[in-house]
Amino acid sequence: MFEKLEELVRRHESLMEQLSFSGIKPSDLQKLNKERVHLEPIVDVYIRLQALRAERDDNWQLMQDKDLEIREMAKEEISRLDKTIAEREEQLKILLLPKDPNDQKNVIVEIRAGTGGDEAGLFAGELFQMYARFAERMRWKVEILSSSEGSKGGFKEVIMTVSGDQIYSWLKFEAGVHRVQRVPETETQGRVHTSACTVAILPEAEEVDIHIEEKDLRVDVYRSGGPGGQSVNTTDSAVRITHMPSGVVVQCQDEKSQIKNRAKAMKVLRARLYDAKEAELNKERAEERKAMVKSGDRSDKIRTYNFPQDRCTDHRVGVTVYNLPKLFAGDLEGLLSEVRTHFQAEQLKNQSK
Repeated sequence: MFEKLEELVRRHESLMEQLSFSGIKPSDLQKLNKERVHLEPIVDVYIRLQALRAERDDNWQLMQDKDLEIREMAKEEISRLDKTIAEREEQLKILLLPKDPNDQKNVIVEIRAGTGGDEAGLFAGELFQMYARFAERMRWKVEILSSSEGSKGGFKEVIMTVSGDQIYSWLKFEAGVHRVQRVPETETQGRVHTSACTVAILPEAEEVDIHIEEKDLRVDVYRSGGPGGQSVNTTDSAVRITHMPSGVVVQCQDEKSQIKNRAKAMKVLRARLYDAKEAELNKERAEERKAMVKSGDRSDKIRTYNFPQDRCTDHRVGVTVYNLPKLFAGDLEGLLSEVRTHFQAEQLKNQSK
């Protein structure tokens, strides 16, 4: 591992030299900068680790001192440094894990009301707001692609794109069934009801990722329904696209323009086909990937939000956090970091077998 790290340090130094050259082409600048951003956290931790080891060696020298007090101080320092060094080594192992090629991608988030009727629709709306507020905290951009409102508020379904930096790496483990336990507003006897929504996290696919033949598409246009501007409900601006080979159907009616609705629908179609392709590849991967594959299965119940107890429990990781208002205000960094760390540790464990 340390030979590889020394190579990375040398590569990082080389990148810094190249980036300092004033005549560098913009295309090369972007490519080199991307590699530098990837290497920098690894190199920083490794340099700190080397400094800690040197400090520990100095303290081992002090263990030979004739002064008992100095030897005791050195012993305490060595104990502290051993613990920190072990933590840094684990951090490096995680940083050196093979990267998910989708981690840099933007995502399409699909939230659908499941069991629970109107209450599930309200919960879908709250999940949408939770992710939108988290995106705002992370300085990501959110755009609604398609939505269908619930009869009492919230959504039957809402699909949005989230654009920015490292989004898939943060949100990929959010895919699955999210369950809510609370007393609905319509409940007269104060009984706690359980409702659920499904969340799908799809890496946004570019045309180079998924090639779609025009002959494989059936495109239907129709009049938009629901609330909208004066031209939304009076023109055939809504678009439904069926991908014949796979049977995948997407539709979009949020825009007044048929062209814009088609572009949005194609974006969702590409993402769904890419996700299906990735799922197929995952089935063929080695045994060590099974835990990671399962984590993205939309049939898995991943989390419960219990309002009477003001707690949220992630069932895969065994982590419970409290203060739901804070969570739904978009303060997700802590919870998502715990989930990411868990799956990175699982990946590291599987890799060492």
